[in-house]
Amino acid sequence: MKNKVLIISIILFIPVFLKIYAEDKSVVYQIDIKKEINRTTQIYLKKGLEEAEELNADVVLIHLNTYGGLLDAADTMRTAILYSPIPVYVFIDNNAASAGALISIACEKIYMRKGASIGAATVVGQTGEQMPDKYQSYMRAMMRATAEAHGKDTIINGSDTTYKWIRDPLIAEAMVDDRTVVPNLIDSGKTLTLTAEEAVQWGYCEGIAESVDDVIENHLNIREYTLESYQPTWLDNLMGFLMNPIFQSLLIMIIIGGIYFELQTPGAAFPAALALIAAILYFAPLYIEGLAANWEIVLFVIGLILIAFEVLVIPGFGVAGVLGTLCVVVGLTLALINNINFDFEGVSGAEIGRSLVVVLIGLTLGFGGMFWLSSRIGTKGVLREMALVTDLEGTVSSPIMSSLIGKYGVTATVLRPSGKVIIDGEYFDGVSESGFIDKGVNVSVIRYENTQIYVVAT
Repeated sequence: MKNKVLIISIILFIPVFLKIYAEDKSVVYQIDIKKEINRTTQIYLKKGLEEAEELNADVVLIHLNTYGGLLDAADTMRTAILYSPIPVYVFIDNNAASAGALISIACEKIYMRKGASIGAATVVGQTGEQMPDKYQSYMRAMMRATAEAHGKDTIINGSDTTYKWIRDPLIAEAMVDDRTVVPNLIDSGKTLTLTAEEAVQWGYCEGIAESVDDVIENHLNIREYTLESYQPTWLDNLMGFLMNPIFQSLLIMIIIGGIYFELQTPGAAFPAALALIAAILYFAPLYIEGLAANWEIVLFVIGLILIAFEVLVIPGFGVAGVLGTLCVVVGLTLALINNINFDFEGVSGAEIGRSLVVVLIGLTLGFGGMFWLSSRIGTKGVLREMALVTDLEGTVSSPIMSSLIGKYGVTATVLRPSGKVIIDGEYFDGVSESGFIDKGVNVSVIRYENTQIYVVAT
């Protein structure tokens, strides 16, 4: 009888024991970043840190191997790491160059594989050329500030107390600027890159390891642990692509071009549909990520309404047009910035500048492409079918057109400067020779050319 009671007690206690054992195990959360630093990896880190908090992870370990990437994405990632409530460590599996170096320095502890390197953080353009000094200056300051964020060690030697940086900011700066000299490490004229052994020697690496498990067990001294990993989804990759600055500029270009052609040919539908799709693709990922607020989207829509009102109701370019353009630019720009309503605390001037550059590039390309397409439609290539190019001289004879000179009529549509004119009860294509002319205004024909009559208001 006693044996049966003992067996039943053991069986009943097993779930409790397993639960206690599981709770005693540490949770290590791994985030892999093994590609170019961009909006996609930014999403990986953001969602990974959020998931780590939900799991009450004890440690976040970034498994890093990258040659660098976008500076603004790296800046956002290093800020997220510095302010993470969970300690974030990094295991550099071969490369932590450029933006990767910035992210690594932000982590509380750095571990490197033998043969790995960290550094070479000079800012370069798309073609690999070194950017002007104002960009390097910002990167130097960011690298220094990130290193300084880890503070100093207090060293007491007898009655003397000294303070030593945990991560020397001068070394971080030397990774950007080849003019920076670090005594006994690097001379002027060379951009600093540290090997794993050098990084350990100069306080930029806490240890050399061969794997993630090696870091956890032999350097963090965590023997019993559960390893959880962030698993990116196809939606993460899609949103990262849509939030790429180059693609965002392209979307802005399509928005502007679509709106222009729709206003020029009301009812065509295709340009408006294209602009709408581009606007959705622009704002949707930003809204999901919490960057674009409702009021910023509304501001953009108000800007479009004001521009349409200016073009269709009060031709010219007055207050409505200026305010509409301003609302569109501000709406598109603020949607890229991580502000909360009208609170811009924590938003750097560089972030605002980068966002404005993306928008202005898109607007410039949009207007340029708009004028280029306007000159091509109906003349060459696939654009031939988008406009009527048949010579109508044979359909409408020159004698009939010439007989219209001197006649009076009324505008059937707004002439800005082209539109429709009614003369003797018939509709003709008309072009204003005296600026914008409203609908219903009396006009007189002064000449004709290429089946179009040219008129002036009377």
